Amino acid sequence: MDFKLLIYCALSVFLFQSCQSTPNSENHKEENEIAVSPEQMDKLGITNTEHLSAASKRALNWPDIGNEWFIEFSNLQPLKGDLAYEEGVVRRDPSAMLFENGKYYVWYSKSTGPTDGFAGDIDKDKVFPWDRCDIWYATSEDGWTWKEEGMAVGRGENGAYDDRSVFTVEIMKHEDMYYLTYQTVKSPYNVRVKNQIGLAWSDSPDGPWTKSTEPILSPADNGIWKGEEQDRFAVVKKGDFDSHKVHDPCILPYKGKFYLYYKGEQMGEEITFGGRQIRHGVAIADHPKGPYVKSPYNPISNSGHEICVWPYNGGIASLITTDGPEKNTIQWAPDGINFEIMSSIKGAPHAIGLNRSADSEKEPTEILRWGLSHIYNNSDYQSIMRFSSARRTSHKAKGE
Repeated sequence: MDFKLLIYCALSVFLFQSCQSTPNSENHKEENEIAVSPEQMDKLGITNTEHLSAASKRALNWPDIGNEWFIEFSNLQPLKGDLAYEEGVVRRDPSAMLFENGKYYVWYSKSTGPTDGFAGDIDKDKVFPWDRCDIWYATSEDGWTWKEEGMAVGRGENGAYDDRSVFTVEIMKHEDMYYLTYQTVKSPYNVRVKNQIGLAWSDSPDGPWTKSTEPILSPADNGIWKGEEQDRFAVVKKGDFDSHKVHDPCILPYKGKFYLYYKGEQMGEEITFGGRQIRHGVAIADHPKGPYVKSPYNPISNSGHEICVWPYNGGIASLITTDGPEKNTIQWAPDGINFEIMSSIKGAPHAIGLNRSADSEKEPTEILRWGLSHIYNNSDYQSIMRFSSARRTSHKAKGE
């Protein structure tokens, strides 16, 4: 990977210099000196190396990764049993699945009733579908028909850091212990609320679960709001990439430590040329219960939304979706921190719950062959669905 990094750095410098030049500049002469092999020319369809467009220059510097990271997703399919769509009920953000006791387990956010937004009575109504949620779980023998088993982790008592909602949960098993990590909100749920991340643990996937008395991760505290109005875009200072919210937590055991990947939202969030200004970070601990220390290299992505990470080939892979200039890519980091783009994809499901029983080392995307996601049935209610994917190595027409 050092060689790839060297190429990337050289390409960055080259592209910066090329952007400063004009067709009549001295730098324009250098494009004739780029070494291009006949194989590269044939593969990329470049026939005139004396006149290379900016796009051709970038293509000539692409790493020779191949297509082993490229996949296509199929349409989402509805589940059966208790996780089938139910009017009036929100079931969303499925965790990864574990296969225990001869069946699959999944955890998810559950609430009831419509969403009223911030224009309603925030003390009584729901501002988001994930507001006023508890964490429930279900089991299945085949991954299609599910039985809802009950609540796993509920909201805290009035005044607790998790008294308003607990949601967007992930599961980790380590040394015969089970750990649920999830988002929390403390009342009142207003526009500028700063949510946190909680943790619960048990020696059984069926519980009971013991909750952490304090959050294990909080937003950075170096942003400054402008004025007192509930306006999350009005800031004096934006602060770190996670100065407003820490979302979508997922803990992975990695190299003898525990890597807590999460989504950060910044105070005064902007819309960039890639959409919403959303990035990922990581916090690292020696023990599953923490303390977790944010990496000095944060943010570790330029894009993304929900966290979807898995171990592969000694490193960590990440599916980046929805927001930012590098959205809809699969990335990989040899050290769990320094991610590089491995493929560009389309149609990735949202809020993916991976099948952790899959052989993630078989090939880069094996863990994405099937899993769970969610869909907006309407503006108020969501249900959990099943996704699938397949590698795509060639394109053929019907009957070809």
